Amino acid sequence: MFGLNLSLGSVNIPFLDILKVLFGSETADATWVEIVWNFRMTKALTCILAGGGLALAGLQMQTLFRNALAGPDVLGLSSGASLAVSLILMGKAGGISLISEPGPWTLVLVASLGCVSVFLVMLMIARKLHDNVSLLIVGLMIGAGTSSVVSVLQYISRAEDMQTYLIWTFGSLGGLSWTELLVLAIVLVVGSIISIHSAKSLNAWMLGDTYARSLGIDIRSARLWIIFSTSLLTGSITAFCGPIAFIGLAVPHLVKLILQSSNHKALVPAVVIGGAVLMLFCDTAAQLPGSVQILPVNAVTSLIGAPVVIWVILRHKRIYQ
Repeated sequence: MFGLNLSLGSVNIPFLDILKVLFGSETADATWVEIVWNFRMTKALTCILAGGGLALAGLQMQTLFRNALAGPDVLGLSSGASLAVSLILMGKAGGISLISEPGPWTLVLVASLGCVSVFLVMLMIARKLHDNVSLLIVGLMIGAGTSSVVSVLQYISRAEDMQTYLIWTFGSLGGLSWTELLVLAIVLVVGSIISIHSAKSLNAWMLGDTYARSLGIDIRSARLWIIFSTSLLTGSITAFCGPIAFIGLAVPHLVKLILQSSNHKALVPAVVIGGAVLMLFCDTAAQLPGSVQILPVNAVTSLIGAPVVIWVILRHKRIYQ
């Protein structure tokens, strides 16, 4: 999928010439080097990082809450980022003028601040609540509250500002520079290391809090580390790529059905690979090979993924737990 993603695009580049570009050989067209290295390569690597990170965050949330419908945005992190970006792009209509002309890095920093703010709120609530289901409901309510504020801003804002915000919500994988890609990679590596370290806690959690305590798991500490890891993964991806739906919800189910295992020592690397493959596939389909048109990645992830998950569930009758 990585090779296929590099091969396809609005500009037709033969696969052998792509290999020449990657290995530093001369090609028939010098502009192909610029296209492959500064657009297609960064976009393909972004797909791998975003897909793997969202899938891993989804696996942690579904296990923590023991809920098949829990996704990486269940803590309201994506909603917090959306609210922060909407205040920057559409806040003028409501008398809020924070930044006159926001740039790409401005939106990244603002979205990160929105995610961190919601994370700190959820962290304080998690210290008070000992019930994961209650924490799940609180996260959903925070998401609903922020969505209502965004809806008000959309209603009163100008068409130009609302269009800019809507384009951000569609998700984008092709706008990252090498510097931004490096920052995203570092943050995702940290979040993934925490997830790998939490594999034992996640395995114990599937059988209930009492069983986890009997194995010597510190419930409160483990839950905070899992929430922190999910926040890093979801927040950084949302900040750089916008809110991307479906990947975190669907990939863990698909991987469980394929592996027929619930051992997180196997599931953690498997969902990272599965998320990367599915995101690469969706991005390749979004490019409409042979055309200059590019579809929003959010539309493609839902359009392709939802029927696949429904078919797999109907075929196997149940999600393997």
